[in-house]
Amino acid sequence: MKRILTLLVLALLVGNVTAAKYQINHLEPAFWWVGMKNPNLQLLVHGDNIANLRPQIDYAGIEIKSVSEVTNKNYLFVDLAIGAEAKPGKFAINFNKGKKTVVTYEYELLEREAGSANRIGFTPSDVMYLITPDRFANGDPANDNVEGLSEQADRTYKGGRHGGDIRGIINHLDYIADMGFTSVWVNPVLENNQPKYSYHGYSTTDYYKVDERFGTNEEYAELSKKAKERGVGLIMDMIVNHCGSEHWWMKDLPSEDWINFGGEFAQTSHKRTTVQDKYASKEDLKQFADGWFVKTMPDLNQRNPFMATYLIQNTIWWIEYAGLQGIRMDTYPYPDADFMSKWTKEVMEEYPNFNIVGEEWSVNPAIVSYWQKGKVNHNGYKSYLPSLMDFPLQNALVEALNKEETWGTGWIKLYEMLANDFLYADPNNLVIFPDNHDMARIYNQLNHDIPSFNLAMVYFLTMRGIPQIYYGTEILMKHAAGSDHGLIRADFPGGWAGDKVNGFTGEGLSEKEKATQQFMKKLLNWRKGNEIIHNGKIMHYAPENGVYCIFRYTEKGKVMIVLNKNNEDVVLNTKRFYEMLNGDEKAQDVISEKNFDMSSSITVPARTPLILEMN
Repeated sequence: MKRILTLLVLALLVGNVTAAKYQINHLEPAFWWVGMKNPNLQLLVHGDNIANLRPQIDYAGIEIKSVSEVTNKNYLFVDLAIGAEAKPGKFAINFNKGKKTVVTYEYELLEREAGSANRIGFTPSDVMYLITPDRFANGDPANDNVEGLSEQADRTYKGGRHGGDIRGIINHLDYIADMGFTSVWVNPVLENNQPKYSYHGYSTTDYYKVDERFGTNEEYAELSKKAKERGVGLIMDMIVNHCGSEHWWMKDLPSEDWINFGGEFAQTSHKRTTVQDKYASKEDLKQFADGWFVKTMPDLNQRNPFMATYLIQNTIWWIEYAGLQGIRMDTYPYPDADFMSKWTKEVMEEYPNFNIVGEEWSVNPAIVSYWQKGKVNHNGYKSYLPSLMDFPLQNALVEALNKEETWGTGWIKLYEMLANDFLYADPNNLVIFPDNHDMARIYNQLNHDIPSFNLAMVYFLTMRGIPQIYYGTEILMKHAAGSDHGLIRADFPGGWAGDKVNGFTGEGLSEKEKATQQFMKKLLNWRKGNEIIHNGKIMHYAPENGVYCIFRYTEKGKVMIVLNKNNEDVVLNTKRFYEMLNGDEKAQDVISEKNFDMSSSITVPARTPLILEMN
């Protein structure tokens, strides 16, 4: 009997040791949905010696198609097929050693929201409000510092975390909607557990988790839901080019090719044109596409098929989970170009009416247009990306307003840039903007000149495409000279308890700041319901004597935009515009509500924009 008891104890001890050897540290995605167009799902499973086990599922409609091992025995990639007969529910994934189950993971399939597949992405009827969440509003001071996350709040440091969060955005959704914005593009909110300079969000350390200093996954989904109730969609800022150096997998890489250059830092050349250049060397292209931004941003190898699937599924997971209206993809040309084609194609196949805008920071429209869906490229590259940020137009606008009117400078630069629209497959689906989180604020770029600012705002809010306005632009937010991002992304006044100035209520704003806020509110709300501005055609007239005139028109009406850059009033002969006016003699300015007789000439006030609606 004593021998038998001893053997039983030894058996239990061995069993416990065996069980202790195997555990699941990460299984991603943690849950999924039934009824997706693509029935395939690949699970990344990470755990001690997990490759020694084999998964087994007994659930109607679920089939394990394959199980793949990689160099690191702490990983398995499990491919599932989710059949049409699969129902929402929970089931066990048993990881077996021989016939014995060693580890069990409870998985769940959810039911999709009605109409999820046919969600409408952002369109030219929208205006985006771009928010850097750490700098907008602190709705929950209790999450400013979180145990286990390296960087703590320090509002006195321009490059530190200031405490803005998702709750702060939720608390001010009424302000955003009342101003006339219909979408919010929020800079990245996923976990950035980096030791410093983590507030910006572009060094992801967990692709499935909102940074706790911003809130929770549930709060992010709440933001989307409550925004939608106010007619405002949520656009997620994503990064597939790189992760943060403190991402959990960096401590235990699946394989040597998970990160470019074998996980060793090699600086990107930033020579983006190597992608399109007919004469570029393969070495130059590799240095650009595979190189890292900085040591704290390891460059992901999307040519690894497991990495590629992981990133595509992660995108779809967030669209489905958070009810997204769109995606802004960071540094679009930097990842592997073929992967980006595959990524956009698979996302858009799952959501045919969705929209994605990519960042290609070039002022050359030939380079930007290369990436848009429908573009016929010289090298046969086929893209599925619907939208791009229109950096060329932004640059031309600033140059036009800051330089004097000559034969080759001033408005003519903007006029000629717009004439390049023939390069784009769909110029109406470009995102246009006066500034963003990575450049000097537009009020700074225009030398703190309000008339130039007003001309710029009217141009961007009446031009083709989808306008994006950076938070605080509506109250003339500015910063000290230079381009330090910590200063550009300053705190929105009124977002923190004790702020002496409150941009949300107007308390403490100067008269010019209040006037600008009202100007923007009127313009945005007018645009919101204006089909001519959303989808109208364009006819513009070559600038003359410091005045640039643009018409937006449909069969139902027309709007004439007049931009006078001169320091004095200008008498404009309207006979020149006979093609568009076509007998229309009465118009009213949207901004001043003043009536104009268009029969022969009008007087345009000095340094003033007019938005003339034809009666």
